[in-house]
Amino acid sequence: MKNFILLLTMLSVSLVSAQAFKGKDDNKFQVGVNLQENGSGINLSYDYGIGENISIGLSTTYLLGVDEALKDNQINDLNADFDNRFDLRARFNANLGNVINIDENFDLYPGLSLGLKNFGGHLGARYFFTDGFGIYTELNVPFAKYKTEDLTPAETLHNQFTINFGATFNL
Repeated sequence: MKNFILLLTMLSVSLVSAQAFKGKDDNKFQVGVNLQENGSGINLSYDYGIGENISIGLSTTYLLGVDEALKDNQINDLNADFDNRFDLRARFNANLGNVINIDENFDLYPGLSLGLKNFGGHLGARYFFTDGFGIYTELNVPFAKYKTEDLTPAETLHNQFTINFGATFNL
């Protein structure tokens, strides 16, 4: 009986054990909320491990809700069409979870992204509760905007500081 309980305990502990980033051939899918000034929407991202601490991927955001913008003390309609609400980015991450070694379930990943609106950077964190499920958050900032002069309120969408948070999954 003692051996059975010991075996059951070891098996349950091994099933609960999770690892935030496994290195080469690791696959992560994330779905969450995107928050930014004058808009909020859905964010999807996929990362693929190409090395022990390196991943590449894609991230896309579509703004479902767009607020009216305040410009020069007047409220202007954003008139945000699909091209202003949508953004797609190729991304590169440096996965530092095993370097900083806080917890094997935790990964901190700074990175760079090249999108339809700008070239930017992000700082993200993931924590896995099980082998397949966890939570994430990302802070995104543009470094170089493709258009810098006379941006309309709609053109500022995805061209500013944004926050993403939601669920992450191992595939």
